[in-house]
Amino acid sequence: MSEYILTESQDGVSIIRFNREDKKNALTLAMYDALTAALEEAARDPKVRVVLFTGSETCFTSGNDLVDFVNNPPTGEDSPVFRFLQALISFPKPVITAVCGAAVGIGTTMLLHSDINFAGDNAKFKLPFANLGLCPEAGSSLLMPLMMGHHRASELLLLGKTFDAQTAKEVGFLNGIHAPQEVFSVALETAKQLTAQPAAALRLTKSLLKQHQQDLLQQVLRTEATHFIERLASPEAAEAFSAFAEKRKPDFSSFD
Repeated sequence: MSEYILTESQDGVSIIRFNREDKKNALTLAMYDALTAALEEAARDPKVRVVLFTGSETCFTSGNDLVDFVNNPPTGEDSPVFRFLQALISFPKPVITAVCGAAVGIGTTMLLHSDINFAGDNAKFKLPFANLGLCPEAGSSLLMPLMMGHHRASELLLLGKTFDAQTAKEVGFLNGIHAPQEVFSVALETAKQLTAQPAAALRLTKSLLKQHQQDLLQQVLRTEATHFIERLASPEAAEAFSAFAEKRKPDFSSFD
């Protein structure tokens, strides 16, 4: 595993922790590979009943490490980020998240594919894809309108503004909000409640909850990925990434 992705098992719960706090837990290709490996191992291990994702009390993940992302952009379905998403989407056991601080990009969209989500009252969510000249990913263009309606989804995806935990709960991302120092304990206690449940019944329940949208979700994922890869090579994305590196406001006025 990457030193930035820590895993431990506790009473049937596989805890997967983002551990790159000096970089706000920004995700690199190696970290995506480690996340995929952790999920695949948890899926195979009969002792694992539940997976719990977390970061620290101040940061979940700030999304992609943009330097690593620009230097090693995804090129297809076998790219690390897409492999992680597929591993998460197809994971057969319950997934819980404990989110504090920044949850940017995939740090927010991955919550669409977990089953129970808790956040600290310091959590800050952001979907900056359009701001970066990109497009929605992780099936968010399908799942967000289904979850919260077209207009709220449009607001969050088109404007890309930061929104707080209360808004995230109102639109359906979260099950509960707690003090940052309590979130992990609440999530772990919930995970342990699930480990006491009949494992096969939980897997079947999760499968039934998701089965009606799986084919369409896979179609949307492929379409999003195709456009996302195209957008990475666009002049708008180049301007957005240059502005980020130069710590200035991007200027999109010359682009149609």
